[in-house]
Amino acid sequence: MALATPLRHLLAAQPEPAAGAAPSLALTQPGRAFPPHRGVRFRARHAAAPLSSPPARAAGVAARAAGGGRPTVLVTEKLGAAGLELLRAFANVDCAYELTAEELRAKVSLVDALVVRSATRVTREVFEAARGRLRVVGRAGVGIDNVDLQAATEAGCLVVNAPTANTVAAAEHAVALLAAMARNVAQADASLKTGKWQRSKYVGVSLVGKTIAIMGFGKVGSEVARRAKGLGMDVIAHDPYAPVDRARAIGVDLVSFDDAISTADFISLHMPLTPSTTKIFNDETFAKMTKGVRLINVARGGVVDEEALLRALDNGTVAQAALDVFFEEPPPKDSKLVHHENVTVTPHLGASTTEAQEGVALEIAEAVIGALKGELAATAVNAPMVSAEILAELSPYVILAEKLGRLAVQLVAGGSGIKAVKVVYSSARDPDDLDTRILRAMVTKGIVEPISSAFVNIVNADYVAKQRGLRIIEEQILLDGSPEVPINSIQVQLANVESKFAGALSDDGDIRVEGKVKDGTPHLTLVGPFSVDVSLEGNLLLCRQVDQPGIIGKVGSILGTMNLNVNFMSVGRIAPGKQAIMAIGIDEEPDKEALKLIGETPSVQEFVFLKL
Repeated sequence: MALATPLRHLLAAQPEPAAGAAPSLALTQPGRAFPPHRGVRFRARHAAAPLSSPPARAAGVAARAAGGGRPTVLVTEKLGAAGLELLRAFANVDCAYELTAEELRAKVSLVDALVVRSATRVTREVFEAARGRLRVVGRAGVGIDNVDLQAATEAGCLVVNAPTANTVAAAEHAVALLAAMARNVAQADASLKTGKWQRSKYVGVSLVGKTIAIMGFGKVGSEVARRAKGLGMDVIAHDPYAPVDRARAIGVDLVSFDDAISTADFISLHMPLTPSTTKIFNDETFAKMTKGVRLINVARGGVVDEEALLRALDNGTVAQAALDVFFEEPPPKDSKLVHHENVTVTPHLGASTTEAQEGVALEIAEAVIGALKGELAATAVNAPMVSAEILAELSPYVILAEKLGRLAVQLVAGGSGIKAVKVVYSSARDPDDLDTRILRAMVTKGIVEPISSAFVNIVNADYVAKQRGLRIIEEQILLDGSPEVPINSIQVQLANVESKFAGALSDDGDIRVEGKVKDGTPHLTLVGPFSVDVSLEGNLLLCRQVDQPGIIGKVGSILGTMNLNVNFMSVGRIAPGKQAIMAIGIDEEPDKEALKLIGETPSVQEFVFLKL
């Protein structure tokens, strides 16, 4: 779905900080904690996530300008025609297959998106060679073990995959291998084609009544389970993350890993390749299996220790194996496992149907295009998973969160170290029903980008904060009222810092700014202890003065004389005749002469110009 400008802005490449932005500040380790609000419910969350050096974006911007503004997509492995057609309608597409690692690193700094299948290794070196231009990596398929997700996150690069289009194809291939292995189809076919007639040698086993263990009960695993039930098999499954009710809905019992492998006649592998699953099927696990078990693998070759499998086949622990994937692809020509008489093999054909190939191509093309537009894809694997409904609901607050962060950091006096940031949401909604991860990312973006060359987006915001020692604390004040409006206000507080504008300091000595969304537009509603109401558009001039007649007119007259257009103005005061703050929204940046005249205005105690 197309999202509002703020979220697109969050995912897209950003311009360098404007001239005149706040000076570079030291982001240091967390300081004192903020005192909790009294008499209200809140929950506190801390930014925790995995940034490397700031990406150099100038080259990417220049390259895109030279290309007429269209993004460039590099496709390194064959993709269905429908997907390529969709990509070409939106971007410049470079199809370059069988690239060496060196060639890939040379090309990646010239592209905005990279589309791969399983053969291309997208390593940390690739992301470093991209120099910050690469915004999305699309994996045409389910597995993403060939993409360094940590490096992608540090670079602020979104990684998306295509997890649904080839689900049925992969499940069907698993069942095809199951039946072919049980009835020795491949071996009997090869024998007959050499002129032999060996009926007694290739007697098979029946599937009905046998127990099959599905190891990994995700999309593919559950589809295999449905088909195995249709063949009359008893189905059990192991998956520590699968909901019990989803398994029971199709008549499958979830059991422990050891119970699954020790009781099954057939074992079908559908787990991802992770550090914890690498070579999980080894000598130890094969020893726990029922003698004569049969193994199918259409998941990842790396989950099986191939040397251990070969030993299990030779000693009869594993009667047969059907393999579509291998630790090394293609496997060595002299592989004993491939040539073993009791092993049926196919060259990674799990997703290789005409329908699946076109479906995967379209699914990944749509995800990559959406990411380049700045939409948060539902198939993103290294960004907060936020539903489309939440995105739509919080979209008006996204720009407010960034503006408040950007405003707060510009109030910090040069040389102060920002130790911690507290973001307070006031809402009538239960804390568990308010997902604020995007808003936290935007506050981080607003604080970090104006004072550094770092590129911050929703992918790497938490990581950036952690790497810079910036502690982000979130709290919620629970209000009475209707929960239909998700957020009443957002407040950003910076503790233990010096302020270049004393009027922004709260009674606790923290810089404090607060805002609301009014009619879809972000408004500043609080500066320190002063209530104001000014639209957060363009630029902002804050003046603290003695509350007396004529001051507003004098400052307005100076701005008018200098041909500076005022779009909003609001005055907040503590009490009549005491101190007041004048918040003025102006379209252009005042020159030094205008600022000098404002500073010389009688009763104006201090002022600050802020870029929003």
